[in-house]
Order: sequence, then C-alpha cells, then structure tokens
Amino acid sequence: MNPELIPAVNQTLGISLPENIPFDKLREAVAAQISPLISGDFNKLLSILYRIDVNENKLKFLLNQNPDTDAALLIADLIIERQLQKLESRRMFNRREDMEEDEKW
Repeated sequence: MNPELIPAVNQTLGISLPENIPFDKLREAVAAQISPLISGDFNKLLSILYRIDVNENKLKFLLNQNPDTDAALLIADLIIERQLQKLESRRMFNRREDMEEDEKW
C-alpha cells in the first residue's frame, strides 16, 4: 500500500487513522466515516466527493449494479481509489520535473 495513502485519507476526511492500518481496516474506517453522512448530512458527503473528485457516473453505476452492497463501502472504495490515482499523478509529475529538458515531451 502506498505510504502516502493514509495521510491523504486522513487529511481529506479530517480523521486520524494510524499510518500502519491494513487496507481492509482502512476501507472499513472510511466507510464508517461515510455511513452517517449518507443518512445524516448528505450535502457534506457530496461536498467531500466533489472535493476529492470522485467520478459521479462511476458512483451511480456501482450503486445501481450493487444494490445489496453497503453504499458506504462502495463510496469508501471510490475515495481510496481516487486518492491513489492522485498520488500516482503527483508521483509521475514529480518524476517529470526531475527529468532533463531533452527527455520531457
């Protein structure tokens, strides 16, 4: 697991998960943060998803295709996936910045 993932999730959700948490526990912890928002503060959930830039169409598709799956777990998966994508993009951008000018395209 990417060592930057937990700090990114902590910052995004305003929580304090330990940095050595296993992936399955991370998923459960994120879902536990999302679950009360689904029923209690949907606008805040939408704001978080918008800020993270979770793909709305993908979310709708997953929710429709998995009606018997806990929506909080599906949303947690998308949040974690998006955070990993952002970290990878940053890594690629930083690697590009370290290249010699003639290697950049």
